Amino acid sequence: MSKDSSKDSSTFEWSDLDQRAVDVIRALAMDAVEEAGSGHPGTAMSLAPAAYLLFQRFLRHDPTDPNWPGRDRFVLSAGHTSLTLYIQLYLSGYGLSLQDLKSLRKWGSLTPGHPEYGHTAGVETTTGPLGQGVGNAVGMAMATRRERGLFDPDAESGKSLFDHNIWVFASDGDMEEGISHEAASLAGHQRLGNLTMLYDDNHISIEDDTKIAFSEDVVKRYEAYGWHVQRVDWTEGGAYHENVEALARAYSAALAETERPSFIALRTIIGWPAPTKQNTGKAHGSALGAEEVAETKRVLGLRPDKSFDVPDDVLQHARKAVERGREMHAEWNKRFVAWRAANPERAAEYDRISARRLPDGWQKKLPEFEPGKDLATRAASGQVLSAIGPVLPELWGGSADLAESNNTTMKGEPSFIPGDLGTGSFPGNRYGRTLHFGVREHAMGAILNGIAVHNGTRPYGGTFLVFSDYMRPAVRLAALMRLPVTYVWTHDSIGLGEDGPTHQPVEHLWSLRAIPGLDVVRPADANETAIAWQTILEHTDRPAGLCLTRQQVPTFDRSQVASAGGVARGGYVLADAGNGAPQVILIATGSEVQLAMAARDTLEAAGTPTRVVSMPCVEWFLGQDESYRQTVLPSAVRARVSVEAGIALGWRQFIGDTGESVSLEHFGASSDHRTLYEQFGITPERVVAAARSSLIRSGIGGRGHTTGN
Repeated sequence: MSKDSSKDSSTFEWSDLDQRAVDVIRALAMDAVEEAGSGHPGTAMSLAPAAYLLFQRFLRHDPTDPNWPGRDRFVLSAGHTSLTLYIQLYLSGYGLSLQDLKSLRKWGSLTPGHPEYGHTAGVETTTGPLGQGVGNAVGMAMATRRERGLFDPDAESGKSLFDHNIWVFASDGDMEEGISHEAASLAGHQRLGNLTMLYDDNHISIEDDTKIAFSEDVVKRYEAYGWHVQRVDWTEGGAYHENVEALARAYSAALAETERPSFIALRTIIGWPAPTKQNTGKAHGSALGAEEVAETKRVLGLRPDKSFDVPDDVLQHARKAVERGREMHAEWNKRFVAWRAANPERAAEYDRISARRLPDGWQKKLPEFEPGKDLATRAASGQVLSAIGPVLPELWGGSADLAESNNTTMKGEPSFIPGDLGTGSFPGNRYGRTLHFGVREHAMGAILNGIAVHNGTRPYGGTFLVFSDYMRPAVRLAALMRLPVTYVWTHDSIGLGEDGPTHQPVEHLWSLRAIPGLDVVRPADANETAIAWQTILEHTDRPAGLCLTRQQVPTFDRSQVASAGGVARGGYVLADAGNGAPQVILIATGSEVQLAMAARDTLEAAGTPTRVVSMPCVEWFLGQDESYRQTVLPSAVRARVSVEAGIALGWRQFIGDTGESVSLEHFGASSDHRTLYEQFGITPERVVAAARSSLIRSGIGGRGHTTGN
């Protein structure tokens, strides 16, 4: 994919107004942190020329329409230096004001400590945990290619409406975090020629000189990944010289390289030109102090007694970005109108997908599973994906090298891969649909976020539930950004069996349920799995994790129990008491619902009216109104049992003071799943015993005895 650009470094000009704008940026960075009393001024000061050059000369953007689909994307992976972005948004005309810069890191401001997607116009993704932005940028670059394949696959290289560039600024900290290694490795393998990363190689972190912990040759590492690499050293020759023209040449060379992602290592001095705090850890993460700020302004030729001072001529010069952006946008719009006229069907699909609207009648493609046949929910999920894939082209994804286990490959769909890298098992092309993340769960999470935030496609990614731990920072950010990312987490309990406790999740379900805004969905059978997928896809404002079994589970006869449609409400009465007036309620999820059903048979036969509630998604259930929740879990029925093969941490809110939990409060073991359930007391007999105990505690029935582990 071409990085088409009209920029020509041979005609590069750097005026006095440009230099003054850069110096004003440095002063604003110092002033904003002083006003806030905390923050990170140093990198915003030293990256001022690089950011200004990008926003004024190379970035294709329209400040008056931050959501213009044809824009380039800019990701500040080093989110702590948020002022690097905020000041460019202010100067370029995105609507930020000087008052917003004065309100840095304060309550209710548009300038929080780290950039937040959806909060501030011009912020493309939420960055904070270092390295996440690198993964997001890789995902955006992949999404660009996929969307081109959906809407304009036959266009000449570099001539498509959907060709644009992804720029990312990264720091030493980003380079150290493992996620950036994973993401950069995959980007090189995918030959993402529309991706350029600027590495701010300043050798300073919070603990001062990075040589205390970091000494590898990062450029050689990126060469090994298959990136196009360049060095620009502003310390070359011993004196510090901000050679902006050399950086402009590097930007141009990166745009000209269309077959590989580009990496520019820019050697800077953090905090330049602060007299005593430049090149120190103090400049990285704290206010410089009034005296140092004043002295720095004197060095820059600015008035030391003035704060947040932006001369009108400097601001008007920088605001020319608005005019340039509108011109580029208008030209793109002309081409967009022509494309729509020539491609009405693709245009209609583009409109639908960009708005995240599902096509009419798509639910008819959902499979219905016959009762009486045992099927693992991971297998049912795979069948759902293959069934709905043809009518939902926006849905794409894959696995962290576990496709066969996760069942994440849609039948007949090519892999997303440069054509010569396909294999006998996975042939594909650059516009393919099946993603292969390799053993890179951490990067997979961030890449999925980048795909989702880029435009309208719906990504999913699979691994074992236990390895959601590797993904957790990205999952948390997906919830924070309200992105519709789907995680296919299989092997969801000790039921995975022989691999043993290292692979058997115990605490994970409730740990994930603790993330605000994440839906954790654990269906009981194949038909619940189908409705779970339907419900997840109908939600466009939050991520979801499907927790699926390795072992086979029975497919319930829906003529004998409630419809699986109740899954959409998070919890529903699967089987009510025989007399319609339950004395005890069994609440179960996933593979343990069958145990609750077996226990119900025993209790009913013994004269105890028993209701079974399947609760695949706590979050969806809690989102229902109180009247519905009461119909499922009436407060008058105090005898309750929760049944889940994991810790019972959060079930008390549903079972109350007299309830019991059949759970697993320790790690598992290596054995077949049937033996494990028996040895650890997760059995129908144990559920029956817990029900009788809860009945006694709630004041129903006489004193009795319980059995079980």
